[in-house]
Amino acid sequence: MSEKDRTIYTSPLSERYPSKEMKYLFSPEKKFRTWRRLWIALAESEKELGLDITDEQIEELKAHKDDVNYEVAEAREKVVRHDVMSHVYAYGQQCPKAKGIIHLGATSCYVGDNTDLIIISEALDLIREKLVNAIDKLAKFADEYKDLPTLAFTHYQPAQPTTVGKRATLWLNDLVSDLEDLDYVRSTIKLLGSKGTTGTQASFLELFNGDHEKCRKLDKKIAEKMGFDGCYPVSGQTYSRKVDSRVLFVLSNIAQSAHKFSNDIRLLQHMKEVEEPFEKNQIGSSAMAYKRNPMRSERMASLANYVMSDTFNPQITAATQWFERTLDDSANRRLSLSEGFLATDSILELYINISEGLVVYPKVIRAHLMAELPFMATENIMMDAVKAGGDRQELHEKIRELSMQAAKVVKEEGKPNDLLDRIAADPAFHTSKEALESVLKPENYVGRAPEQTTEFLSEVIKPILDANKDELGLEAEIDV
Repeated sequence: MSEKDRTIYTSPLSERYPSKEMKYLFSPEKKFRTWRRLWIALAESEKELGLDITDEQIEELKAHKDDVNYEVAEAREKVVRHDVMSHVYAYGQQCPKAKGIIHLGATSCYVGDNTDLIIISEALDLIREKLVNAIDKLAKFADEYKDLPTLAFTHYQPAQPTTVGKRATLWLNDLVSDLEDLDYVRSTIKLLGSKGTTGTQASFLELFNGDHEKCRKLDKKIAEKMGFDGCYPVSGQTYSRKVDSRVLFVLSNIAQSAHKFSNDIRLLQHMKEVEEPFEKNQIGSSAMAYKRNPMRSERMASLANYVMSDTFNPQITAATQWFERTLDDSANRRLSLSEGFLATDSILELYINISEGLVVYPKVIRAHLMAELPFMATENIMMDAVKAGGDRQELHEKIRELSMQAAKVVKEEGKPNDLLDRIAADPAFHTSKEALESVLKPENYVGRAPEQTTEFLSEVIKPILDANKDELGLEAEIDV
């Protein structure tokens, strides 16, 4: 980094977190090259519909579609204060024969809004690829640990056991929901097309001498050339800003799922049961050399907070557009759309990286579970005592009292859970310590957790991964 660069603010969402692929989608080069592709599509479609445009003009446009003369456009914009017309001028300088037909009949939103919709679509496709890969990595983890009993929590209080793999299916299920939402919203995105200044196509109706059908065909042809099913049937000058709001809510849903996952990982790492990846030379704390801070999960949560809050921006924009358009959406959209995608891309890079490198400590998990399992086994112990001739109501009261006594010893004296010793010493239960310990097999208390995990992976996850097998195998590299 040069000295000059160090004196200028740069967005962390450009410099620090997201992938090169996502950053390119929101780069000036992507935008301005797409403008030129749209101008070519417009000229080709107008020619095909009978306007006086030559093959030579179109070939000239194609010859310069990628070598954007930025210096000319930037100099012109200082004079005219209009980005689109500056690039029309710059393109015309390179294409003197086609100069007069560039942007013919169009308004600025023809290139601006259509480009935004193209970039949004491609960005959603990239998010989708990473979402599927996160599902793939997490599914492997769930399958590997589907049988490993672990202490489950409700209200963050010890509850009935589950398995490590079953817990992972809860994270997976959220991602599946996000994928369904993404696929639906992605399927609804169309192009704006060539709607003109207020969305009436008046300029094109004039160009085509009042031929309404040619105006309709113009939209269809442009959409096909740009790889879309069609254009929105009606609009003002811009496409409805509700589209942006729907897209940001898809990103927010992913952020919500990732935040929940990161919370659970951080809690598990606190308990030393499961840890996120920690590199050989990574430093956890500047003061406490022994620490292994969950940096990746914390970053995921932080970025997720941003994405969730970002949804408010397009809501305001959609709600406050006046009639056929106002320009107070411009700066807001430049920030909220790009940064929302860059942050979500970063979140999924982290999700893939963490899921692939999770470290599990079965002995710690078992120790925590066994410290609580005597309490959870009391129902089984009581039933066995009833079968041996005991009174259910009396035994229930005795177990309640003994459980309270054991809990008091654990909490007030810091001693191990001695509930089994207390039960074995009570003649009402007709049992021994050895007999009680034989009951305490963790796998007997996880219900259908292993089976549920297997069924979920087979019936829900496998079809998703099979349908997207060509996109799997993505690796994520996390920068500092």
